[in-house]
Amino acid sequence: MEARYTRATAIIPQPLQTAALLDNGRIACYKVGYPFLPKEGTMAVRFRRPLLVVLVILIILALILTLLGIVTVRRSFPQATGSLRMPGLEHPVEVYRDGLGVPQIYAQTEHDLFMAQGFVHAQDRFWQMDFWRHIGSGRLAEMFGEGQVQKDQFLRTMGWARVATQEWAGADPSTRSILEAYAAGVNAYLAQRQGAGLSLEYAILGLLSPDYRPEPWTPINTLTWAKVMAYDLGGNMDSEIDRAILLKTLAPDQVAALYPPYPADHPIIVPGTGTAASAATMYAGSLPDLEPLFRSVQQVNALTGGGMEGLGSNDWVVVGSRTTTGMPLLADDMHLGIQMPSIWYEVGLHCRPVSDACRVNVTGFSFAGAPGVIVGHNDAIAWGVTNTGPDVQDLYIEKINPQNPNQYEVNGKWVDMQLVNETIRIAGGKTLPMTIRYTRHGPVLSDVNKDLSGLAKDGGVSLPTPFAVSLRWTALEPGGIFRAVIAVDLARNWDEFRGALRDWTVPSQNFVFADTHGNIGYQMPGNVPIRASGDGQLPVPGWTDDYEWKGYIPFDQLPSTYNPEQGFIATANNAVVGKDYPYLISKEWDAGFRAARIVQMIQARPKLSIQDIQAIHGDNFNGLAPVLVPALKAISFSDSNLADRLRLLDGWDFQNGIDSSPAALFNSFWRHLALRLFSRLPADHRPKQDRAFVIVSQLVTQPDSPWWDDPSTASIEKRDDTLRLAFADAVTEMESTYGKDATKWRWGAMHTATFRNQTLGESGIAPIEALFNRGPFEVAGGPAIVNATAWDYEKGYEVQTLPSERMIVDLANLENSVMITTTGESGHAFHPNYIDMADTWRSIDYRPMLWGESQIQAAAGDHLTLTP
Repeated sequence: MEARYTRATAIIPQPLQTAALLDNGRIACYKVGYPFLPKEGTMAVRFRRPLLVVLVILIILALILTLLGIVTVRRSFPQATGSLRMPGLEHPVEVYRDGLGVPQIYAQTEHDLFMAQGFVHAQDRFWQMDFWRHIGSGRLAEMFGEGQVQKDQFLRTMGWARVATQEWAGADPSTRSILEAYAAGVNAYLAQRQGAGLSLEYAILGLLSPDYRPEPWTPINTLTWAKVMAYDLGGNMDSEIDRAILLKTLAPDQVAALYPPYPADHPIIVPGTGTAASAATMYAGSLPDLEPLFRSVQQVNALTGGGMEGLGSNDWVVVGSRTTTGMPLLADDMHLGIQMPSIWYEVGLHCRPVSDACRVNVTGFSFAGAPGVIVGHNDAIAWGVTNTGPDVQDLYIEKINPQNPNQYEVNGKWVDMQLVNETIRIAGGKTLPMTIRYTRHGPVLSDVNKDLSGLAKDGGVSLPTPFAVSLRWTALEPGGIFRAVIAVDLARNWDEFRGALRDWTVPSQNFVFADTHGNIGYQMPGNVPIRASGDGQLPVPGWTDDYEWKGYIPFDQLPSTYNPEQGFIATANNAVVGKDYPYLISKEWDAGFRAARIVQMIQARPKLSIQDIQAIHGDNFNGLAPVLVPALKAISFSDSNLADRLRLLDGWDFQNGIDSSPAALFNSFWRHLALRLFSRLPADHRPKQDRAFVIVSQLVTQPDSPWWDDPSTASIEKRDDTLRLAFADAVTEMESTYGKDATKWRWGAMHTATFRNQTLGESGIAPIEALFNRGPFEVAGGPAIVNATAWDYEKGYEVQTLPSERMIVDLANLENSVMITTTGESGHAFHPNYIDMADTWRSIDYRPMLWGESQIQAAAGDHLTLTP
C-alpha cells in the first residue's frame, strides 16, 4: 500500500497530494486528522463510515481535478526535441535550446530562418503575442469583454493599426517577404494547437469569453506592436497634459520649478556642445481642462507600460585601449515596466552557411511577435540602445465650426475632417460603432472624452468655442522600422550601421556601436520635428500655421560621434546635446544621475574588464543621498530616539544594497519627504522620482523656499522643519512595520519585485493570479540609480520598472559575451523556463551569450528539427 501511494502521488504537486487511498474496501488514511482507523463493528464505524465515503469521493475528485490540471498545464508546453513537420519550409531547420530554453535557429534560407523564428516565438509566447496585438489594434473587448471598451475607443482613435496598414502597403519587397515568412511560422504553430494547447491562459479565458478563437497572424500585427513600443518610449504628451492641468492651480513660474532644467554638472552624450539646451518659451494662451484625457492616457499607459516611474535605460561602450581585452566592451540594460513573462525573448538566428543568399548570423534580444533581433551582435558589430526621449508629440487645440462639428478652421477657412467609421466587437456578440475624426494634425483625442471644458487664463489666445484637441505624433506617419531592424542585424561596419538607422524613424533611440576592428560610435536616429514656433511644452492653437511643424531634423545633422577622443560613450537617457546644437530635441531629459555615475565609474578604472562592467550594472549608488544626508545630519533633534536613529546613517556608502539598514531608513525618509513636498499637487500630477531628485537637490540650497512650507498648517515650515518631520515619519514607519531593532531593517525586505502576468495576473482573483504571477523577489537599487529598480513614492517601495535585460558583449571574443532577462524564456506557467532567470537577474549575474556553433551544441539541452 505504501508503495502504491508513493507511486500515485509522485506526479501530484505536494500541496495537492491526496490524503487517503482505497485499498480492498478499506481506507488507509494519511494526513487527514485521523490518528487511527476505527475497529470494525464499533458505533464509531457506523457514524464515521458515511463521512469517510464522502471524504473518499472528495479525494477522488481532487485527484481527478489535479490530474486534469496537470494535463491542462502541460498541454501548452512546446515540443523541443525530436522532429516536427512544418508545412511551408523549403529545407529542414534545426533548433538548439540550452538549459534555460533559449533557442538558436539554423536554416539554409532567410525565408526558413524567419519562418522558424515565428514558430518558436509562438511556441513559447503566443498568449503574450496575442494580447499585444489586441492592444495595438484596440480590440481588447473581443478578448475580455465590455469593461475594455473605453480603452479600445482610445486605442482605435490613436489609429496604430491604420498606420501599420499604410506601412505594409509601402513596404519594400525584402521586408514584406521577411514579415510574411515570420507570420507563416506563427500560423504553422496555430494550425497545430488551439485553446489550452496554446497557453494555459486560454483555458481561463474560455470561462470568460467562450467564443474567442485566436485568428491567424498577419504582418500588420507585427507592425502594430512597433507602434505600441513607440508610444511607450516616444514623446511628451503626458507632460504636456500634466503642465496644462497644473496651470489650473499654479502660476507659470511654479510649474516651471517642477520641470527644472538639466543639471549643468551632469554629462551630455555628445561632447563639445556645452550645457544642455534650454529652448523657446511656452505658449501662454487659454487652455482646455485635459484631466479627462489624462485619465484615458493613464488607462493605456497601464496596458502598455508607458508613463511609469523610472522608464529609461543604460548603455555604454569602451574602446580597446581602455579594456583588459584590448578590444571594445559594450554594455546595455533597458529599463521597462515589470511584467510576466519578460518583454524580451532571447534568440540566435543563423544561416548555414552564411552567404549572399542567406545573410543572417545574429544573436540577442527580440520581441515575441516580430522578426529579427532588436539589441545584440552579429559576427562583425554589436549595438545597444537607450531611449532618447525627444519631443515628438504635440497637442493642438482645434477651432470647430459651430454649424458643422466635422469642420475645423485652417487659416481662416473651414476644412472638412477625415471621418473613419469602425466597429468595436465585444465578447459575447455585442458590437459598438464609433466614428474617428482626423484633422491635418492627426486624430481628435478629445472625442474619447466629451466632457473637456475650457480653462480661462489671462492674456494670450482665447479658447475657441466649440473646440477639439488633436494629436500630431511622428509614429502616426508611416515608417520603415522593420526594414531598419533587419538592416542593423546585417550591418558589417559603421557606415552600414548608420545607413540602416536612416529608416529608424520612431521611436528615437541612443545607439552605441562597436565592431571587431576596435571602433566605437554613437548615433541618434529618428524623426524629430522642427517647429515654426513654440517648444512643445503645452497644447497650442491649431487654426493657424504659427505652431506647425516645418519638417524634421535632417539625419546627417542628428547627433553622432565616432571613435571619440575620451575613449568611451555612455548614455542613460541623459541630455544628448548642449546649448550650441541648432535644433530642439527635448527639454525633458532624464536628470542624468545614472549617466554621471556610469561616467564616474568608467573613468575611475584605467582599464575595464567584463567583471568591472558587471559591477557598473549592479551599482546601487543613490545620487540623492550625498545631498540630503549632510543636510539631515546638520539638524538638531530634541527627540533622543530620532537622534539615535540618525546615527544609523553614519559611514553609509550611499549604496542601496539588499541587506542595507541605512538604505532602508534613508529611502523611507526620502519617500516621506517627497510626500510632504508634493502632496499639495493634484493626485497623479506629482513629479516622478528622477525629476523630484533634481527639484529637491536645488531646494536644499534654498532653506527659506516656500516649497518647504506645509500649507495645511498654521505655522510656516522651513527646510530643517520639513526634513525633521519627514525623518520622524520614516522612523515611525520603520519601527511600526519592521520592528525596533534597526539592525534588522533591510532595504530588500521593503523593496521587492513581483512579476505579474499583464492580463490574468491582475484579474483581482487570487487563485488565478497565483497561477501566473511569481514573487516577491528582494532586489537592490532604486530610481535614478544605475541598477534602476524604480518604485513610486506615492504607492510604496514595490518595483514598478527595472532593467528588463542586461548584456555585455566582448568584441575580442564574442563567445565570452553574457546576457540575462528578468524572468525566463517561456511564457507558460509552471514550465521549467518560466521563472528560472529571476534569481540570476536580481543577483546581477548572467548566462553565456552563446555564439559559435560548437559552443551552442555543447550547451544544448534540446535539439528539434523542423521539416518541410
